[in-house]
Amino acid sequence: MSKIQPVVMSGGSGTRLWPVSRAQYPKQLLSLMSSQSMFQETVLRVSDSGTCLPPIVICNNDHRFAIAEQLHDINIVPAVQILEPLGRNTAPAAAIAALLAQREAPESPLLILPADHYIRDEEAFRSALERGCAQAEAGHLVTFGIRPAGPETGYGYIRQGEKLGQDDVYRVAQFTEKPDLQTAKSYLEEGGYHWNSGMFMFRPDRLLEEMRHTCPDIVEMCKCALDQSTRDLDFLRLDEKAFSQVQSDSIDYAVMEHTQDAVVIPVDIGWSDIGSWSSLWTVSEKDDRGNYSSGDVISHETTDSFIRSESRLVATLGVHDLVIIESSDVVMVADRHRTEDVKALVESLHAAERDEHILHKHVHRPWGFYEGIQNGESHQVKHICVKPGAKLSLQKHFKRAEHWVVVKGLARVTINDEVKILRENESAYIPVEAVHRLENAGDEPLSIIEVQTGSYLGEDDIIRYEDDYKRD
Repeated sequence: MSKIQPVVMSGGSGTRLWPVSRAQYPKQLLSLMSSQSMFQETVLRVSDSGTCLPPIVICNNDHRFAIAEQLHDINIVPAVQILEPLGRNTAPAAAIAALLAQREAPESPLLILPADHYIRDEEAFRSALERGCAQAEAGHLVTFGIRPAGPETGYGYIRQGEKLGQDDVYRVAQFTEKPDLQTAKSYLEEGGYHWNSGMFMFRPDRLLEEMRHTCPDIVEMCKCALDQSTRDLDFLRLDEKAFSQVQSDSIDYAVMEHTQDAVVIPVDIGWSDIGSWSSLWTVSEKDDRGNYSSGDVISHETTDSFIRSESRLVATLGVHDLVIIESSDVVMVADRHRTEDVKALVESLHAAERDEHILHKHVHRPWGFYEGIQNGESHQVKHICVKPGAKLSLQKHFKRAEHWVVVKGLARVTINDEVKILRENESAYIPVEAVHRLENAGDEPLSIIEVQTGSYLGEDDIIRYEDDYKRD
């Protein structure tokens, strides 16, 4: 069996898991089922088997540093981390991976994996990969179908056709959209239907052969974007102009529904896409009343609920079938049977021009993080933490001044032509339009309080002159 080339796609925003999942730090980067993020679990799942090459990771530009840091934390060096300038769904991402793999590992079947899936039975998963690899090497385009545990309306379905040989492998007879409840029940009664997992395996040459037949424009523009890509630190940045002209489409629609060589391997691996709070409740360990709780939670006469507290006590009394999510800036309460509709709340936030769907109060940056403490009409207060050896960009602001107070650590502060060292309880004032920079000059995290004052306090009021991370 050839070595498998995993392709981990990390481009989603996870809106149905709001307010924990947000655009700048979505669900795949969160620790929901263990101490590791779902992205890390996905990577480790294929890195510990001994049958896979280092992963190709495809992500969007905004998440690049968070993903690089999470890879570093689990000691995984990817084959390449590809940056998409904008989202174009799974078909272009798969085409990019196939084009790249043809150059680097043409004999290795590609394994397409979303970064936000939960898989309980990893031994069964590895067994499924072995069967999939054999089919992919034979020229088939493989999808893995999940044996349905119930009439789920949140997943697409795959109807199996004739059986191939002695293995539990079938030709794909039909892909179907997410059904209504009655249709989903009829699928289970009829049998031969499987949930569409979104995991695929195929040789790179076979995928590109099919795509050149079904969607040649996608392949052509993806090749242009890859040929004109540039190296940026440890990242491979696709050409924005070329990639913006790529049609957005999924592997299912662009390829799998049209090819005559699609096969489905039914698997029972304890799979969930953790697409909503109700699906997370389903796979979580619950108490004898059917409740899952995390954080500071006290419940009385509460049943079948999912309760998560991040910053304060949440107390419940006499409620049932609820999802209650508390974070430092949002409390969400929802009917557990309607959590597929949480995205409507996110759309309402966007329409109201609020930013709670974009950023957490705790905002990750390549140099560390900052956290909002207080916001006012003409002032805001932040806690800033800078990693040892790291520094913010050399920058200036046109509409705000800043006052820095060192809480812990050693800071090197540049203000115009002056450079000075600040220790605990020492401070610096940065006037409007002063060119300035903050660096951690010590060997422990630097913690400061920043007070901003001015007529406009948005993050886009910034001009960068130098930046170690090549941000605009």
